Amino acid sequence: MALPTCSLIVATYNWPAALNLCLQSVARQVVLPKEVLVADDGSSEETRLLIERLQKDFPVPLIHVWQPDNGFQKTKILNKAIARAKEPYIVQVDGDVILHPKFIKDHLTLAAPGRFLAGGRINLSEENTKEVLANSTVFFGLKEILKTSNLFNGLRSGFLRRLLADRYKLKGKNKYYAKGCNMSFWRQDLLRVNGYNESYTGWGPEDSELAARLMNAGILKRSLKMGGVQYHLHHTYVDSSRKAINEELLRTTIQTNITYCAQGLDQYL
Repeated sequence: MALPTCSLIVATYNWPAALNLCLQSVARQVVLPKEVLVADDGSSEETRLLIERLQKDFPVPLIHVWQPDNGFQKTKILNKAIARAKEPYIVQVDGDVILHPKFIKDHLTLAAPGRFLAGGRINLSEENTKEVLANSTVFFGLKEILKTSNLFNGLRSGFLRRLLADRYKLKGKNKYYAKGCNMSFWRQDLLRVNGYNESYTGWGPEDSELAARLMNAGILKRSLKMGGVQYHLHHTYVDSSRKAINEELLRTTIQTNITYCAQGLDQYL
């Protein structure tokens, strides 16, 4: 069966060294997205210059979707990128991850109607991250994976991936668990729930809130385990001063069965 075609969205903010490695890993995919949209929440000139340099010989169209820096507005820039995306399926990552060469293929292989995918990541230590950046590492063998704290996230198995897809982290406290650095969706499903909720500003579980609305609308979550491997570069975490407010928004979405956010994707269509 033919794989769906996809747009890849890469969210970034003022870390061009990490973004460079992320995009280098995208260029090495065995199955390429049809286009890459860098969703840039107000980065400075250095990021723009990097993207312009990579655009010259990138294997697919590389599109820079930028908005002025007005604080942490990731939901807003992601909606703008989704609105620009042309393909029926959307894979989403952050610009501080490095992708396994079969990352895109793993997402597309598990894509199914009425489903969205939520994957995980390998967290690199601060020391490992310094080495990766210094050496411009975009390939990780077993030796490198063994240095990490979550080895299980670095393993691939087609059989186990299919077995776990509809069994892993789907109930209890993990029911709505999702990380925007490793998710994928049908674009029509994102339109149905109006994309990301822009009531979220600052850090918070905006990815889980989107997952909750998709599930409330009858679009089921599948877990991408034993595949969709990515390596997350260590960094200090962002301001979490609005964490409690944002988590309350998630609880409201779950408890009241909300499927559509008022302030979302439709503004940019």
